[in-house]
Amino acid sequence: MELNSVKETGVLIVGAGPSGLALACDLARRGVRALLVEQAPALFPGSRGKGIQPRTLEVLDDLGVGDAVREHGGPALVGMTWKDGERQGEYDIFRRAAPTEAEPYGAPWAMPQWRTQEILAARLRELGGDILFSAALTGLSQDTDGVTAQLTTGEVRASYLVAADGGRSTVRRSLGITMDGETVDPSPTVVADVRIAEAALDRLNWHIFLGDAGLLTLCPLPGTPDFQLVAQIKEGTPDTTPEGVRRLVAARTHLAAQDVTEVRWSSDFRPRAALADRFRAGRVLLAGDAAHVHSPAGGQGLNTSIQDAYNLGWKLGQVLLHGAPAALLETYEQERRPVAAEMLGLSTRIHQGRQERGAAAQQLGLGYRGGPLASGRAGLLEAGDRAPDGPAGGGRRLFDVFRGPHFTLLAVGTDAALPSPDGTLLRTHRTEAYEVYGKGLFLVRPDGYIGWAGEDTAGLAAYARGIGLDLDFA
Repeated sequence: MELNSVKETGVLIVGAGPSGLALACDLARRGVRALLVEQAPALFPGSRGKGIQPRTLEVLDDLGVGDAVREHGGPALVGMTWKDGERQGEYDIFRRAAPTEAEPYGAPWAMPQWRTQEILAARLRELGGDILFSAALTGLSQDTDGVTAQLTTGEVRASYLVAADGGRSTVRRSLGITMDGETVDPSPTVVADVRIAEAALDRLNWHIFLGDAGLLTLCPLPGTPDFQLVAQIKEGTPDTTPEGVRRLVAARTHLAAQDVTEVRWSSDFRPRAALADRFRAGRVLLAGDAAHVHSPAGGQGLNTSIQDAYNLGWKLGQVLLHGAPAALLETYEQERRPVAAEMLGLSTRIHQGRQERGAAAQQLGLGYRGGPLASGRAGLLEAGDRAPDGPAGGGRRLFDVFRGPHFTLLAVGTDAALPSPDGTLLRTHRTEAYEVYGKGLFLVRPDGYIGWAGEDTAGLAAYARGIGLDLDFA
């Protein structure tokens, strides 16, 4: 975009973090015109959000980056505790389960945040999109038809604006939306990406150093030669300079300062949990850290953020391209704010040692039962549930059938009449009875949740019209 030019777009996304990039990818594959802007000159360079939970792995696979995530990441490592320079034994902080037909990912995956963003950015460019860097938001206004945003690069007019610009969101503050929360830990935390001499520390475990001065961990980052350092600072002011990081490692571990051969990135923060009091103001919607800020202990921040985008993308597409009522966007806050609140509570309890990282952290059990877009029940599943994976016949999986920006009407163990698929917005699929589903009809939303369920198609057409989906039963 040329300096001082005026650009029109369907959706302006402010912030090229995980949620902004995921949303841009989802909109691009739907053919929605979108502009993704980032005030920094480049993508975030650090590892901060390194844990990818099983549900987010499913989302990333649907967005077309599953292979890249598997190539560049690795399983989350088992912890090795240390005290006074001696190994105390392994300690696994994660729930790990074997993959099943219904849940193909049973354990969390590790990959530095910068790599996740790099992969999503490459996918966005594959889809014909891009990122406008060094474009800071300086003002915005909105009316009944759209949003006008002032950027340092010029003016943008958009039908909708999505604030994905982090916990200190300029957009959220300009709208006067408050974010209530609490300090989870009064002690600041230093986080850094470091390289360590090969002979000094192995890469087989997530190393956890215990001591009176506070916890320090060194976690190998898969696909890189780096370790992520995380350290509590109970006394004094955090020193995030390379020399300060080296002194911290030498003081808290058996390693010498010179064993830290490079400090590639460092920062400090005070663990906090906060939730915006609303996720929407007119034609502006909040996503990711702009809407909720988590302690990193539960590994929920990046995951919840990407899933915000996954929920919002198809709704924007239906409203902008397929005639769905604008009221469909109201369901974004109605569905996602309770999930964010639940995950914030989980992260805080884990940080404070009041709960283990169990099945809830994997986010596979999250859903929208009883929500504004959930209607009906069939077999063993209720509308609002995550649609499980499973055999789809012909050597394919159900996730293969669902993959893409379309809705899927799934007939399981029934010969009930189906509407005609259009090949783009709606696809239909029949499969044999499957114990995870039981028997029935299931309309699977583009984000992988069941919107409508029933034993036959009674009520399906009316439900579909409300989300911009016209069914042809001819």
